[in-house]
This record gives sequence, C-alpha cells and structure tokens, in this order.
Amino acid sequence: MARLSMRDVAARAQVSIGTVSNVVNNPDIVLPATREKVQQAIADLGWVPNQQAQQLRAGRGRTIGLAVMDVTNPFFADLLRAAQDVLFAHGFHATIGDANIDEARQTAILRTFLQQRVRGVILGPIGPQPLEVAALAKAHIPTVLVDRAADSVECCAVGVDDVAGGRIAVEHLVSQGHRRVAFVGGPSSLKQIQDRLEGAQAAALDGGADLLSISVPQLDFASGRLAADQVVLMDPRARPTGVFCANDLVAIAFLQGLTAQGLRVPDDIAIVGYDNIDFAAAAAVPLSSVAQPRQDLGRTAADLLLAEIADADADRDHVHTSVSFTPTLVVRASSALTR
Repeated sequence: MARLSMRDVAARAQVSIGTVSNVVNNPDIVLPATREKVQQAIADLGWVPNQQAQQLRAGRGRTIGLAVMDVTNPFFADLLRAAQDVLFAHGFHATIGDANIDEARQTAILRTFLQQRVRGVILGPIGPQPLEVAALAKAHIPTVLVDRAADSVECCAVGVDDVAGGRIAVEHLVSQGHRRVAFVGGPSSLKQIQDRLEGAQAAALDGGADLLSISVPQLDFASGRLAADQVVLMDPRARPTGVFCANDLVAIAFLQGLTAQGLRVPDDIAIVGYDNIDFAAAAAVPLSSVAQPRQDLGRTAADLLLAEIADADADRDHVHTSVSFTPTLVVRASSALTR
C-alpha cells in the first residue's frame, strides 16, 4: 500500500498542497471553513504529518544526540537522565548512543548523528576529542563535551577536576596511616584514568607513601574481581593496605573479591572508590567514594547546548564555555579505620 502524502490530503479536500501545509504548520492563517475541510480530510485518510522531515527542511529539528562511553555505568545513566530532563522540558527529545568504551563505535555513532542532522550533540568522549566534533561544527550542529575538558575552542565542555579527585582519595588513605597504597584503574588511554592516577601519585609523593598502579582492562565488575585476585596473591608484607579504585563499579567488585577470600575491609585493606553512585552506600561494607555531581554535569551540559542552539536561532555569536566542578570525598566504613 502506497504511503499517504500531503498531495492525497489536498486532493481529498480539493485544495492546494500549500493550503494543506499551512493548516499543518500555520493554521491561524487559514480561513476556518477551509481549515475544517482540510482537517476532516486528514481525519478521513488517517494521514500523519512527517514532522521530522518538516523540521529538517526548516532547519529546526528537535532531536539531540547523546553519546557516552558506557550507559551500563550508573554514573552515566544518572548523567543522561538529568540531561534528558532538561532537554525534554524545552521540547527536545534524545537519541542515545552507547560507545561501550570503543572509539570505533563512538565514531560510528557520531557519524550517524551527523547523517541524521540532529539539532545538537552531548558527548562523553573516550579518547582525544574526536575529529567528528569538527565535522559536526561545520554542519552547524553544536556539540558539548561532558565529563571532559575540551581539547580545542570548537565546543563547550563540562567536567570534573579528576586530578583533584585522585588527590583527595589518596590523601584520605594516607591520613589514615596507609603507606602502601594501590591505584586500580583502566584502560590507561582514558583521560579520566590518567588524571585520577596523576592526582593519586601526587598525593602519595607528598604523603611519603608508595603507590602501586594496577591496570585493569575495563571499568567494570569483572575488572574489580580480577584486581582483587591479584592483590590477594601478593605477599602480605608487600600487599597494599589502602586501595583507590578508579570508579565505584571496580571498587565494589574489588571489595567483594577481598571479603570472599577472607580479607577484612577496612581492617586488612581500606578501599576508596570514585563517582559515589547509589550502590556505593548500599555495599556490604559502605564504600567511601569521591563524589562527582553527575546530575549537575548532565543538566549543565544540556543548558550549555540549549544556549548555543538559541544563539544560532537568533543569529548571535556564541562564546564557548568550559565548566569544571570540584569533586568531594564521602567517607564511609570501607576506609574509616584509623591505623
């Protein structure tokens, strides 16, 4: 069966295609009798206007592309929800892309957003700022980076000072008397991991502690258990007594792995995570964690994007903005022991 079109409605109502278009897009300029006739034809035929095509022709699509490295991570899930709430309140809806910590997959998602001519993009990038950001800018599709600082002046960005986050985590462990500390994180190509490790190293150096770096393949439960197995097998005399994990998923799994093999948290090994997701407080031993304001990150990213879209609509120059939040430490039982 052939798809109905505006031409079919015009024929049914015995008016021009332009009149049908006006009834759909600007009904107030059409005489009431004519408008009623066209609306009756639309109802009789069951025709539904293709709003996406109309918006693309007018250059005013209402779809925003959201792409992050891992939607299964509660940190990104909360960030996305906060961004969507702001966008929805302003009449936009979102299409979400999960890169699954894969740069090739991220590239494909951004190219799809470009082909779909989304109105804007919020991106939590994996590696360096993708080349597709410049391509989106050339197509007049603004991009806001989230959970990262911008590598150039081509876009707005909102993130957290991860160097400061790594520093306060290890400063806390050192203040509790730990002199053998480990950092568990990976992949090492992620800028967030590099920054958290940098802060941890600085705090260990300042506090006179030794810092061991344990690299894991992903920021997930499996990697946390893998790291726990590695630590348990160490000579107890060389084993770290304090561990800073690069995110809470790794930290919770690391905690589970230690307790499953008879080590006590925090008596034998104290643990600090990162992100302060809801599961952190609910862990078997409530997890100390560096808190990122994930909802604020999502809301701010959406606000920055909406501001850039509004400037474009008003033909105003837009000044790109970079916003940085300062993380805080939430201390719970997993690291509260005073040695």
